[in-house]
Amino acid sequence: MMESTKHIKANQNLLLKRYKMLIEQAYNFRQTDSALSDISEFKAIKLLHKLNKLKYLNRDVNMIQQH
Repeated sequence: MMESTKHIKANQNLLLKRYKMLIEQAYNFRQTDSALSDISEFKAIKLLHKLNKLKYLNRDVNMIQQH
């Protein structure tokens, strides 16, 4: 159980790092290439969705561990 929590946290950190990079990339492309900006932003939104799923899973694991 503890191993899965560590795995979820590690995955969250990786996705968060990638999310921030994509958001920054989208911002930087905004003035020069709107298509690339939109693609980066779309990928960031997909990662944010995955992050929210992991956050939910981690909450469930923590609740199970407390009981």
